[in-house]
Amino acid sequence: MARLDVERQKALEPTRMEHAKKEIEKKGYTVRQVGDTELQFIHTMGHFVYFFPYSGWHSGSTIKDGRGLKKLLAQI
Repeated sequence: MARLDVERQKALEPTRMEHAKKEIEKKGYTVRQVGDTELQFIHTMGHFVYFFPYSGWHSGSTIKDGRGLKKLLAQI
């Protein structure tokens, strides 16, 4: 399913991407940007965590999947 408001996403995504990257790096992780929509970093035991800043979705085998930067930061 496509986004309902693509223009809003294009406007907000770069800002959210930069903010999320800075906050995760403050926790001591090296963050890699994949394309225009995804951030990745290695969490415990060499497992990747995937974060999509516009939607807030985070996923990875060493964390509980969910939505929201604050919730991700609390887990790591």
